[in-house]
Amino acid sequence: MSTTTTIKTFDLHGTKEGKITVSVISEPYGLKTDSVVSVGISLQGGEPDWKVHLPKENIDEVILAIQEAKQKL
Repeated sequence: MSTTTTIKTFDLHGTKEGKITVSVISEPYGLKTDSVVSVGISLQGGEPDWKVHLPKENIDEVILAIQEAKQKL
């Protein structure tokens, strides 16, 4: 059974009630599937409107890509 552990929730810039939530989901796709980091974005503070699930093996590369993208903003 899947379990979700919220790591951090913070305000989404540019919205009145929006939130970004970072969580760890164990067994997200069924019994014995690898845990993932979930990043959810909610525009009005409720359930996320968008989610991305990142396997542990991809987190460092995604962080580097986000840092590179930030430099281009």
